[in-house]
Amino acid sequence: MHRNPQKNRWNGIDLLHKLADLPLEAVHWMKAKAQTALLEKKLLEPAHPIRLQGEAKAMLAKRLQRLDQLAGWKDLSGSGTWSDAVAGFAGGFGGNPSGAELVLLETIRKERDRHNRNNVTRTAAYWEMYRKHPELHWALLAHMVSRNGGWFMTDLQGELLPFLLNEEQREQVFLFLERSNALIFRDAYPQLLLYSASLKARTPLFHLLPQLDVSRFMRPVWDGFWERRDSAMLTIGLIVNEQHFIESRVVRHPDYRHKVLDTLFFQTQSLLQLNQVVFPYADGEQTHLAGLILENFSSLQERIEAGKKLYAILFGIPAVSEGSLRFADSRRHSGSRADYWPHLFAAVRKQPPVSRGQLQERLDGCKLRPGAAQLYSPQLADSWKDRSVAPAEPGDWYESAKALDYFTDIRAPFSFDMTGEFCFGLKKIEMAVLAGDLLV
Repeated sequence: MHRNPQKNRWNGIDLLHKLADLPLEAVHWMKAKAQTALLEKKLLEPAHPIRLQGEAKAMLAKRLQRLDQLAGWKDLSGSGTWSDAVAGFAGGFGGNPSGAELVLLETIRKERDRHNRNNVTRTAAYWEMYRKHPELHWALLAHMVSRNGGWFMTDLQGELLPFLLNEEQREQVFLFLERSNALIFRDAYPQLLLYSASLKARTPLFHLLPQLDVSRFMRPVWDGFWERRDSAMLTIGLIVNEQHFIESRVVRHPDYRHKVLDTLFFQTQSLLQLNQVVFPYADGEQTHLAGLILENFSSLQERIEAGKKLYAILFGIPAVSEGSLRFADSRRHSGSRADYWPHLFAAVRKQPPVSRGQLQERLDGCKLRPGAAQLYSPQLADSWKDRSVAPAEPGDWYESAKALDYFTDIRAPFSFDMTGEFCFGLKKIEMAVLAGDLLV
């Protein structure tokens, strides 16, 4: 192991090797992994795959193919009747919206903006939508994933990451997370509100989607859901839509690639396991974590497939479904990881901040060492001020019916309990801090 002769600190490459060299922790992790495998086997016995209705998928395929054909004719004609036909089929009005429709659209926009203030308000809005309309599986999935977004935002100001990332880096990562989550909410939540309004009106109102800047891809998806009530089709459709929606606006945006995605911090996500998505669920008196690790956030396909797997975990494994619902119903989201593991985290500091030289190991697996104080995990309100997010750049991502390839039956992965993985990853972060260098 070589030191940097100028700084006498671990450099980035040394740090990666140091973090990988944790033999004692690896032994503990392997033991925990064996116990986890037994738990997973037990919980998977009553699990069921998420299956799509064959007729619903065939109906969507026909609608998307027709949409592609009409778009092709529009390109040839440039204007006139074919252009009007495309607009009408893809979700246009075929005329101006009525006065009542204009009022509804303005109400939806105000509701969208009111709840899009920050991660906490967005997360609460998703939960309330699911409580009112449990057929909207995506709303619960979005609620649980949004909780993870808040936890990671507050990690940036918590006990450990400020020792690894300087203030400017933490700011850039927060802005990246905030824009990703805010844009998804801005696009998806109005769709959910329009569905709720359709139920009240007892007629589908999805022809209004373009007025809310929603991709033409979603009109056939929502029309199919209205007719068939296939929650899985709608959920996959929303996963596909939202990940495409942020692809060019955030993930491929030059600013975020340069300031966040191409940095050493994001390149070491897999090793530090900072890219975990977890769903707290109770197993007896103990709260376990189900979920997965997203290895490559830059990959559109991987993000979509990860979203589908998370859906199968959340809705396909009864213990996770029931436990996550109890958690969501009983624990208001604050952004602090103390929401689910108060034995390990505290929303208020239990001891004064210390310098790196005063740091001592606190973690022993998923427990604290004797006498160690809980790790500081602040609430969002104590971590970041509300930020205004610029509107999404215009444009429609949808190009062809190839998007239908994502609509497949889904099974929960055999390995889904993240409890041990999370604790092992947290230990590696602690070791990185103790090793001592910023990830620059």
